Amino acid sequence: MASLLENIRRANRPPFHAMSPQDARRSYDAAAEILELPRAALARVERLRLPVADGTPLPARLYANSHDTLPALLYLHGGGFTIGSLETHDSLCRQIALRSGAAVIALDYRLAPEHRFPIAVDDAWAAMRWLGEHGAMLGLDPARLAV
Repeated sequence: MASLLENIRRANRPPFHAMSPQDARRSYDAAAEILELPRAALARVERLRLPVADGTPLPARLYANSHDTLPALLYLHGGGFTIGSLETHDSLCRQIALRSGAAVIALDYRLAPEHRFPIAVDDAWAAMRWLGEHGAMLGLDPARLAV
């Protein structure tokens, strides 16, 4: 961890809050690629599209290390609702699924500032409701959902 923090310091990049959202996203994406984290092999990695309140189908990804009925975690990637994506958090979601025994459903919620508050929160709430109502179709236990 110390070497990672030193590499970040040496890169001498401006902090995300000092960049435009587009530049911050590019910088964050590039940093995620540089880390080259291992991608755990899982029994299931499936692309999904989850409908949200206004009818927009949002990309999501299901990670599970079993085909059994599993508890589920709705994962909302980091980035302050402005940066981050399914790709930047793919390795982490795989590790959570592998180590927890739960299925992980990562939602690619809509980002600010293009989508103003509370759209990202509404996206998350709609995805959670959808998983509660339809998660069994994906092999999830709708009685055991977490965010």
